[in-house]
Amino acid sequence: MIDMKGKVAVILGVANKRSIAYAIAEKLAAAGATLVLSYQSDRLKKASEELLESLGQASTGLLVECDVASDDAISAAFAHIQTKFPEIHTLVHSVGFAPNIKNAVLDTARADFAVANDISVYSLIAIARVAVPKMPEGSSILTLTYYGADKVFPNYNIMGVCKAGLEAAVRYLAAELGPKKIRVNAISAGPINTLAARGIGDFATILDTVTKRAPLHRNVEQDEVGNTALFLSSDLASGITGEITFVDCGFNVTGI
Repeated sequence: MIDMKGKVAVILGVANKRSIAYAIAEKLAAAGATLVLSYQSDRLKKASEELLESLGQASTGLLVECDVASDDAISAAFAHIQTKFPEIHTLVHSVGFAPNIKNAVLDTARADFAVANDISVYSLIAIARVAVPKMPEGSSILTLTYYGADKVFPNYNIMGVCKAGLEAAVRYLAAELGPKKIRVNAISAGPINTLAARGIGDFATILDTVTKRAPLHRNVEQDEVGNTALFLSSDLASGITGEITFVDCGFNVTGI
């Protein structure tokens, strides 16, 4: 059994109980980690309070407001975290957004790409830069990606381009932070029926295709992604960094 007692995990992107980030938070909390959850704006604070309470950490955990599009907001959030927790041991980045994602890549406006790249890719870099000075040796940074970074998926469009950039950022950050003994990895989760995924056109077809072609002939569950995140955050994964770990019931290994 993985023991995360005494560890502090900062998780960005816990939108609701059906989100992948929530499943990760559940697994970390069950292993004994103390959670810090972020919310984007005051409008979402109440919902985040309820989520933290549902995770059993209303009294021990912490909520911080953090707009990942603002360097000042990121700095303020981590300064707030440090007032309660001097060290951070796990950082989970589960953030992504693309305006007008239904537009083809060719039809993506410059401004829309700038927003998608900023929120989905650069935010990992910006957050890591502020968090790393507070992370001791052996700490872990983890982000979420998707196979659409490697292969073309219908209606994934510009987000596939952004996820490719995110995966490259994981590799470069892993190389740069390796001397500090901080690991950086990504989980490439199979399609899961989350609120964010519903913004992808004809998403049900992707789910059906995975069921037919994946070696396990089913779609992955949030809990399974959470289990992998717990492992990658723990000392059991001390030799793993710069990796994209697929948790997709084997779909990525199939051809036709």
